[in-house]
Amino acid sequence: MEQLDLKGKAAIVTGSSSGIGASVAQALARRGASVVINYSKSASEADQVAAAIRAAGGTVAVAQGNVADDADCRKLASATVEAFGRIDMLVNNAGTTKFAGHRDLDALSAEDFAGIYAVNVIGAFQMIRACVDHLRKSDDGAVVNVSSIAGIEGLGSSVAYAASKGAMNTMTLSLARALAPEIRVNAVCPGLVATPWFSERFGAEGFERIKDNYKKTAVLQRVADGDEIAKSVVFLATPDSRNITGETLLTDGGLRLSIGGLRA
Repeated sequence: MEQLDLKGKAAIVTGSSSGIGASVAQALARRGASVVINYSKSASEADQVAAAIRAAGGTVAVAQGNVADDADCRKLASATVEAFGRIDMLVNNAGTTKFAGHRDLDALSAEDFAGIYAVNVIGAFQMIRACVDHLRKSDDGAVVNVSSIAGIEGLGSSVAYAASKGAMNTMTLSLARALAPEIRVNAVCPGLVATPWFSERFGAEGFERIKDNYKKTAVLQRVADGDEIAKSVVFLATPDSRNITGETLLTDGGLRLSIGGLRA
């Protein structure tokens, strides 16, 4: 049984109506934290995650907001303080992409880049800014940015997506310096993760082929699920990692090692 060592703490998890975000929210709640579930459009899914947390004895609130909108970010922070009186942890999980082959430079417009950066980079920055005063008041304020191996290796759904995650990783370093010592800022960089989003995008058979190819490349020959990635996020969000900041933790099954070996 997990130790409920986050009693009295409050967390915001953006983009937590499904996938990794939902897993993170549930994991934090299991350890005793009060959690705000955030969604942009998927109200019913967010309510389902909240219901599961309540059924397990957790404390949760649900708040709509698009992190690309600074006013919504400030509204999320205010809603959290109104509900729980504090903010101790912020997990920037909300993200978006557009699928476009990296060789097809005409597949992405300036508007595509701007839209992806608005959520993946600017949205994360705006959420940190909205929460920073409250995080400073915590005895261990923590931010975890859910990034991607794409931002390190230039992989993934599109050039714009990879570039946005690279920017998120750099921002993690910048803000880890700027917000210390009161606030720690770290990032988790997953590889392929088995979440419903991929099955909905590619279909069950298509996603199975993608997973098989990934397993053939990554040295650990496996694909993580949302709950596994959530464990890494929760570790960096909690006092368990009090001596860690400015870290970009790869949770990619060793994909980067395989890519490096191929290059060598």
